[in-house]
Amino acid sequence: MSINPSQLRYNSAKFNISAAKLHQCPADFGAEVAFAGRSNAGKSSAINTLTGNNKLARTSKTPGRTQLINFFDLNVEGVRLVDLPGYGFAKVPVEMKLHWQKHLGEYLEKRQCLRGVVLVMDIRHPMKEFDQMMVEWCAASQLPLHVLLTKADKLKRGPAQSTLLMLKKELKAELGELVSVQVFSALKRQGVDQLQQKLDQWLTAEAPQDDADLPHQDDDFAED
Repeated sequence: MSINPSQLRYNSAKFNISAAKLHQCPADFGAEVAFAGRSNAGKSSAINTLTGNNKLARTSKTPGRTQLINFFDLNVEGVRLVDLPGYGFAKVPVEMKLHWQKHLGEYLEKRQCLRGVVLVMDIRHPMKEFDQMMVEWCAASQLPLHVLLTKADKLKRGPAQSTLLMLKKELKAELGELVSVQVFSALKRQGVDQLQQKLDQWLTAEAPQDDADLPHQDDDFAED
């Protein structure tokens, strides 16, 4: 599938389906990018800002509400944005978190059309347990990772840049050229163009030729 970046319209995003398990996801063809993030990291706001639709991704004052993988179709057939469940502050039983984690792992490891993961972190509280887990999954599967340091408007420029540089150095040591990092503010619409350029790059790239031997963990998620 050959796509020109100029064809993509992020404001065309429309809800397709929610899935609780891998077999409920849309057919595994085309190209998709998944957004992941802990509760309260600003994932839904980032997706809504990117697409110019404040009602697309569900935002909630009760962390942990989104417990399904939500798929949004773009204007090009087979091209999707994916809102992964996340957790952190979610007040749910441990068993439920483990259930989410199992299905999230299955999606990340087995989804052939997945081109990369956008990991959303609050710039004031980066690299919590969920974030580290996502980084490790991407490293194990050699999956490209783009870190979105959200709520940058909450920090002055100096501390924000310091966090950005620190995280770049830390993650490059673990993922090398597979990782990129940027600051982002949904409120100020800061960093939207940079995010779009990264998604353009991933979604229009040719599919990897050999995914068969990617490492697997125990099979079978989580919100914002």
